[in-house]
Amino acid sequence: MFYKKSVEDVTKKLNTSLNGIAKEEVQERLEKYGYNELQEKEKTPTWKLFVDSFKDPLVIILLIAALVQVFLGEVVESSIIFAVLILNSILGVVQTKKAEGSLSSLKKMSVPNAKVIRDNIKVTVPSRELVQGDIVILEAGDYVPADGRIIEAQTLKVVEGMLTGESEPVLKHQETILDECALGDQKNMVFSGSMVVYGRATYVVTGCGMNTEVGKIADLLDNAENKETPLQKKLDDFGKKLGVGIVALSAIIFAVQVFRGDNVVDSFMFAIAIAVAAIPEALSSIVTIVLAVGTNTMAKKQAIIRKLPAVETLGSTSVICTDKTGTLTQNKMTVVDTYMYGVKEVNLDNNSGGCEAALTKYGSVQEEYLTLASVLCNDSDITNEGVEIGDPTEVALINYADKNSLNYKEIREKHNRISELPFDSDRKLMSTVNKINDKSIMLTKGAPDIVFNRCKYALEDGELVSINEEIINEYKKINEEFSNKALRVLAFATKSIESKNSDINIEDEKDLTLVGIMAMIDPPREEVYEAVRDAKKSGIKTVMITGDHKTTAKAIAKDIGIMVDGDLALTGQELDELSDTQLDENLEKISVYARVSPENKIRIVKAWQSKGKVCAMTGDGVNDAPALKQADIGIGMGSGTEVAKDASSMVLLDDNFATIVKAVEVGRTVYDNIKKSITYLFAGNLGGIIAILFAVFADWANPFTTIQLLFINLVTDSLPAIALGLEKPEKTVMNNPPRNPNEGILAGGTLRAVAVRGTIIGVVTIIAQYIGTQYSPELGTAMAFATLTLSRIIQTFASRSNTETIFKLGFASNKYVLGAVVICLAMFGITLVPFMREIFAIPENFNLQNLGTCFVLAIVASLAMEGSKFINKN
Repeated sequence: MFYKKSVEDVTKKLNTSLNGIAKEEVQERLEKYGYNELQEKEKTPTWKLFVDSFKDPLVIILLIAALVQVFLGEVVESSIIFAVLILNSILGVVQTKKAEGSLSSLKKMSVPNAKVIRDNIKVTVPSRELVQGDIVILEAGDYVPADGRIIEAQTLKVVEGMLTGESEPVLKHQETILDECALGDQKNMVFSGSMVVYGRATYVVTGCGMNTEVGKIADLLDNAENKETPLQKKLDDFGKKLGVGIVALSAIIFAVQVFRGDNVVDSFMFAIAIAVAAIPEALSSIVTIVLAVGTNTMAKKQAIIRKLPAVETLGSTSVICTDKTGTLTQNKMTVVDTYMYGVKEVNLDNNSGGCEAALTKYGSVQEEYLTLASVLCNDSDITNEGVEIGDPTEVALINYADKNSLNYKEIREKHNRISELPFDSDRKLMSTVNKINDKSIMLTKGAPDIVFNRCKYALEDGELVSINEEIINEYKKINEEFSNKALRVLAFATKSIESKNSDINIEDEKDLTLVGIMAMIDPPREEVYEAVRDAKKSGIKTVMITGDHKTTAKAIAKDIGIMVDGDLALTGQELDELSDTQLDENLEKISVYARVSPENKIRIVKAWQSKGKVCAMTGDGVNDAPALKQADIGIGMGSGTEVAKDASSMVLLDDNFATIVKAVEVGRTVYDNIKKSITYLFAGNLGGIIAILFAVFADWANPFTTIQLLFINLVTDSLPAIALGLEKPEKTVMNNPPRNPNEGILAGGTLRAVAVRGTIIGVVTIIAQYIGTQYSPELGTAMAFATLTLSRIIQTFASRSNTETIFKLGFASNKYVLGAVVICLAMFGITLVPFMREIFAIPENFNLQNLGTCFVLAIVASLAMEGSKFINKN
């Protein structure tokens, strides 16, 4: 840990000096340790991804069936199957390739060149050629090219948000740090990829390439698991079981037919027909389309889905691990309170107008000087385009002035700055000298305890008085109250400068006059309070994981309802001290994690996943990327780094926690609708299988041809199933706890619905074949085909809900279902056209009366399905 070592110890350990490394030594180190660049594992080639997509059991069965049909001359049927399987495979490969960009974005963050000292000469070299021991020079505007220990720093401020998650610049120094501390508190170190916004420094490189903090993140990214969604797992599991069942069923029927003396080839083709009837060929495509529709819905709610399965995963989310800054809060420091001794309390309620009136008129000398100090002893600015420049704390001060009708630019023009003492970490003060009422006045701001100790006088309701214990104790009391609320506090003081040239030095920052203090915070978003309540009502636990300090995190978490009595808050160091067993025992009580590392975040996610929970994780920085990838659903911020976005399944355009809760509602609705589509498909397939099995054991003719079954499965099933995916949310969708990710795909009443509807469809199909067979086996097959087709189309209405009937929902409340039914009926009508009849084995004696009989049977089937809902309720 280089931050614990002195500069002398570091340079000695790295075998270097302040004069830099010799050129020959650089080359030796490059050959030994490699270049300063990130490395990534070899990706799975596209051809292998394509081949792997055909390993699904149902796909294998269909491939075998299609190949057999080719061998037997049934080219049309096999071509349709091949086309569907190839399309599904291409969609899967495209989704996988799109998810591989996170490490590439991380590599793009590398700095092209670096200023170094080698052989006691300042030179510019490619950053990839930096080695441990190099002496690097940093200036404002530079990106840090490699990790290192600071040798010398002059007011160096570095933005490390991409690593720590905190947007405020960190003031660096060169002093040795003795205590163990988190990455964000290692203020004598700089890290690759961070940006210098102020000052300059010299540092010695301690880590290059994969040995940097960014390199560690790259390694975590490469090793983070790609999680399957609950739906993917259940579909895979169900597919295996269904595949085994279909093969067993087909084999039994083939054996029965051969045993009783039927033609072997015909019996084999019959078995193939059963496999085709049982497998929902278009299921994968339909699920993809329904997920895509959910993606479009979420986009309208400011949530962009990058990986389709994430839509469904959201619906089963039981834990949301969220960042604080910008997600729960506004990511904008805001002055929320002030205190001036002897001055009547200022009301900061925007609606009261009290504060605005007081400040606008400078109700007292004390209020005037507090305002002047906050605006003049301040280097921030806001451009005409509204771009905020400078430290967020200082920006908050000028925003506060503007909000209260005090134009900070006019104030600065009227009271021009004569000289200044910039802020530094040792003094914890900043001072400026400005012309006020033709006098040179020094205005000072800084940490309250420091300012208090420098004051000899104080303003009491505008009057100058000698400071005393009562005044100091009152200020300390108020400061402590502000701090306990996680407010950031600044104290302000003044002093008249008698010097003719008004130049000031550190010795002038004493015998000051204390004016008052201002408290500020990054406030929660207004809509977050309701969103946290809604999440809790839906059985979702919200956990705050932040790089901020523990006190601040706890205060915000308690305010918005994330942390309640009995909950715990841990720092990253405290988390490291817990064993896995201790973490598991306390996990559900821990609502806040502060000052965490990337490794901490992954451990938290894995801990929840080990409990069988579906975990969502938000993040915007490079440090968040590994955990975003590890989570069941990673949620990146629209304003965040490309690395975080690439590692995420979803991106929030508005960076808003409330949007996540809205997306969960969409996700739950999408899952419900996918289940409706699955119920629709399997009920129809079951009806066909029941009709086929009955025909086998009744020694009837095969009720369907292979082309008829393909027509039903690929044509008339697809549109209704997709239309069901467009159903509106049911009223109770957010009143139920997250579903158990271990529950089967047919759980929750789905299996019962499939069995009931499938049996009803099978029975009416058998009746139709029986009626037709009284005239001829060919007519029986035609009526069975027509009844099965019509029953499956019309059952779309019953499939819209497992609890509500179509009469309550309304036939036209889902126009997509209505349209799908009309189109499918029209497509069925094409099979009855004279020149199409031969292809679909529809005999000439199949007339309108027969068709009417099939329609009546299909309608009766649908009414029976609706009636079963009343039985289930009772």
